[in-house]
Amino acid sequence: MINQATDIKRIVIAGGGTAGWMTAAAMGKLIGKTIDITLIESDEIGTVGVGEATIPTLHIFHRLLGIKPAELMAATNATFKLGISFENWRQVDHKYMHSFGYLGKDCWAGGFQHFWLKGLQKGISSDEIGDYCAEHLAARENKFAVLANQEFNHAYHLDAGLYAKFLRKIAEEHGVKRKEGKIEKVNVDPESGFITSLNMADQTVVEGDLFIDCSGFKGLLIEEALHTGFDDWSHWLPCDRAVAVQTKNVQPAIPYTRSIARSAGWQWRIPLQSRTGNGHVFCSRYMSDEEGKQLLLDNVEGELLTDPRVIKFRTGTRRKHWNKNCVAIGLSSGFIEPLESTSIHLIQRGIIRLLQNFPSKGIRQPDIDHFNKLTEFETEGIRDFIILHYHVTERRDSAFWNYCRTMPIPDSLQHRIDLFKQTGKVFKELDELFGDSSWLQVMLGQGLESEQYHPIVDMMDDKELESFLEGIRKSVRARVSALPKHNDFINHYCKSNIV
Repeated sequence: MINQATDIKRIVIAGGGTAGWMTAAAMGKLIGKTIDITLIESDEIGTVGVGEATIPTLHIFHRLLGIKPAELMAATNATFKLGISFENWRQVDHKYMHSFGYLGKDCWAGGFQHFWLKGLQKGISSDEIGDYCAEHLAARENKFAVLANQEFNHAYHLDAGLYAKFLRKIAEEHGVKRKEGKIEKVNVDPESGFITSLNMADQTVVEGDLFIDCSGFKGLLIEEALHTGFDDWSHWLPCDRAVAVQTKNVQPAIPYTRSIARSAGWQWRIPLQSRTGNGHVFCSRYMSDEEGKQLLLDNVEGELLTDPRVIKFRTGTRRKHWNKNCVAIGLSSGFIEPLESTSIHLIQRGIIRLLQNFPSKGIRQPDIDHFNKLTEFETEGIRDFIILHYHVTERRDSAFWNYCRTMPIPDSLQHRIDLFKQTGKVFKELDELFGDSSWLQVMLGQGLESEQYHPIVDMMDDKELESFLEGIRKSVRARVSALPKHNDFINHYCKSNIV
C-alpha cells in the first residue's frame, strides 16, 4: 500500500514529441501556477512522429487549452477528417467507410439499424447505411465546412512534429521549462521504490516529486527503472512493423484517411494541405522489412519527400500505467496500432485522467488504482475494436489473413459479435470510446449480418417505415449538398503557408 504524503511541487516530464508536449501544455495551462514543471528532451533523440490522424475527442483537449481551430490547422498543415475508408479489408476490391457521424435516428428500444434492417428486407432501405449519416455522405462526396448552426463531427489530419512545436509554445508561455539533454540514469529510492531524480549526460541532476514517462516505446522510467511489466497482445494484433514516408500531394486533400489492406497488413494515406503521410503496417512473420518497404514504395503517389524508415513495435500495454510516482503517457504506456487513430486520444485521456486524480497532497494508492482501472478499461475496449477489423473478414488469400480470420479472440469481443449476429444489437459501455455507430459501421463493413431486428420496428407499417427512412435520407442529402468542397473550404478557413 502506497501512501506518500509529500506534496507534489515538482513535475518532471521525460521526453518530448507529441506525448511530452501535450502533457506539458495541459499541465502548464491548467496547474502551472502552483507546480514547477520541467520537460527533458534531446535533439539527438528522434520521435516516432507519424501519428498524423486524430479522432473528434481531441476537441475536448483543445477547448481546455483555449486553442483556436483555424489557428491550429494553419500552423500544423492540417486538413479535416470525417472518418476512415477501409479498402480490401472484408475482401479484395471491397471498401466501406467508418465515419464519425451518428446513423439515422434511434428510438428508446432499439438503434436505427433495426429500422434499416427491416427496410432492407422490404426493399425500401438504401443498401448503404451511410446514406443516413451526414458525415458519411460528406466524406464520400469530398465536402466539408464548419458551420455555426450545424456541427459536423470531425477530427484532423495534422503534422505531428508541427503539432508538438505548437504545443511547446503554449507550454512555455505557461511556465514550463525545457531542459535539453539525454537522461543517463534514473535514481530510485531503495526503500520506497519511488523515483527521486534523473542524472543527465551533462552531469546535472533533475529532481522531482512526480515523473511523467513520455520516453516512447522503451519506457525509460516506467519499465527500465521500475520494471512494471508488459502484457503482450501480439497474438491478437500480430502486426509489429511500420514503414513511413512522406510524399508530395498529387491531388486535392480528401476529408478522410485511407486504410488499404495488403497481404500482411495495411497501408495508410493521410492527406495534409501540402503533402501526404504514407505508411505500411505489417507483420514480420509474413513479410520482411525490405518487402514491406518495397510494397509501400510501389503503392504511393507523388514524389518522395523523405526516405522510408522502418519502425519496430509490439502491441500491448503496461501492467500498470501509474506505478509509484511515475505515470506513463503515450507509447511508454503501451501501443495499439494506429488503425483507428487512437494514439493521440490515449495521450489526451491519460493527461486528463491524471489531472482529474492529481495527487497534490501526496501519492495515494486509491488514486493509483482508480487511474489504472480506468485506463485498463479504455485500452481493452479499443483493443477489441481494432481486433474486430482483422478477425471478421472474408479474405483467404494469404497466410496472414487466414491467421487473423481463425485466431481466438477475447471473450469480450466474441460477445459483441454474437450479440449483433443473433439480435442486431450493438452497445457502448459507460465511458467507452467507440459508440454504437462505430461498432455498427465496422461490423457491417466487415461483413457481419444480423439474423433479426428488434420487434418494436413492426409497430410501423411499411409505408410509415419507408417515409421514416426516406425523410432521414433526404435531410442528410440536403445538409451535404449545401457544403463546399473540402479543399475549397480549407483554403478559405485555415490555409497553411507550409510547403
